[in-house]
Amino acid sequence: MHDEDFFHTHDDVLDEEVRAAISKAILDQETLELLTVGIDIGSSTSHLLFARVHFQREGHKSADRFVVIEREVVWRSPILLTPFLADGTIDAHALSHFVQDSYRDAGFTAQDVDSGAVILTGEAIKRTNARAIDEMFATESGKFVCATAGHKLESILAAHGSGAARLSKLRGQTGLHVDIGGGTTKLALVVDGEIVDVAAFAVGGRLVAQDADGAWTRVDDSARMVAEELGIPVDAESLADPGHRAAIAGRLARIVVDEITGDELDELGRALELTEHLRRPKEPEYVTFSGGVSEYIFGHTSERFGDIAPELAEAVIGELSRRLSVPSVDPGQGIRATVIGASQFTVQVSGKTLHLSGESGLPAQNLPVVQFNGLLGDVIDEDAVVKALRASAEQRDADPAQAVCIAVRWTGSATHARLAALARCIAAVAEPASDDDGLLVVVVDADIASLLGRVLREDAGVRRPLVAVDGIELSELDFVDVGAFIDPPGVVPVVIKSLLFA
Repeated sequence: MHDEDFFHTHDDVLDEEVRAAISKAILDQETLELLTVGIDIGSSTSHLLFARVHFQREGHKSADRFVVIEREVVWRSPILLTPFLADGTIDAHALSHFVQDSYRDAGFTAQDVDSGAVILTGEAIKRTNARAIDEMFATESGKFVCATAGHKLESILAAHGSGAARLSKLRGQTGLHVDIGGGTTKLALVVDGEIVDVAAFAVGGRLVAQDADGAWTRVDDSARMVAEELGIPVDAESLADPGHRAAIAGRLARIVVDEITGDELDELGRALELTEHLRRPKEPEYVTFSGGVSEYIFGHTSERFGDIAPELAEAVIGELSRRLSVPSVDPGQGIRATVIGASQFTVQVSGKTLHLSGESGLPAQNLPVVQFNGLLGDVIDEDAVVKALRASAEQRDADPAQAVCIAVRWTGSATHARLAALARCIAAVAEPASDDDGLLVVVVDADIASLLGRVLREDAGVRRPLVAVDGIELSELDFVDVGAFIDPPGVVPVVIKSLLFA
């Protein structure tokens, strides 16, 4: 089978009667079972897993939404060192074979899989062909969520994927989650299950690594900065000295623990920060770890992979024993702290639940969701709404001037003044944008989409392609597909894809 044929399906040849029959069969069900796949491609490692996810209908049939009641990981791939070519780009051919081999070894075909998620993280998203790999899955099948995760979104994914967010909710406590990967460390402060802030800095277990011949030739910029401060040469002969590698790892570990404890950073620590410093409205009552280095911190493995991850873990343990006053907790997922796949459900939007300004930009796939979850007062605080939407976009690594979905929970009366205020907020975030910019989808949970769409156009001056729909609730890590307008019967299909975690 050719690489480009692997994910090809024949769903497009189903006629409308078959589609209608499938939709009715799903509507009549109270429970569903999906086979889903999660594929994580990082700067250092990549892996894949399959899971069976069981859903139960929430509410009445017309709601057409299911909630997860059980999930079971049925197969995990080996951990793959992400393949790169000599020019530094990801080896897409090798990666494709890894995915195909994983499907075969698990006993599944592409047609067996109901949904999936492909996440590119860390340094991988900087590679010249990262987005091509990301889109390789999306263009072959609408069943997949495909996302390139920048530092903040990766921090959120790690907190959910590791189990740290759920642990905080179960405990009713504040936890600090620390994901130490190959090139970066991500922090997430979780209060009662809610992620209140995230941060990242350039410390990881593969900043110094061996090449295919066993020589210590891979030295990332962060490690070079540390070595320069310590007066350690970064040639292969120097880095072959275990003492030199241990010294570099020890210095990196001090920065990690400075970030964990909230101590003031020195000049090197500040230089390695990739985001704003973590805000701490509440102090953590415990710390959780995930990522490749956590496998050594918790003693899950002693196997070496030609890098400084074991030395970094040992140094972090030493620093924590001296400086951390709260317990360390293993949330359970380690290096596999990522998605297990995605669920999805489809709604057909029409009539008064829809505003559609032409069909430009349709269909559109994998639009990230930018949310406002606050309460809208009788007089809407426009500055607060704009600030919250921009913060949500930043955390999702989403550009609201490009194709995006903005979701708002509406409360209160639908007066023209309040609709106009909300429309100005959305326009302030989504504009300025030229007429040919990406599709803007606005989703509200109350029955105001048609009105809001007109106000966005006529009062707020939004000129880009616009779809407004109501009666749908979206979550933090949802993605949205919007299909082409179907006339008759005059509907637009909207697919909501939600990332799933073990």
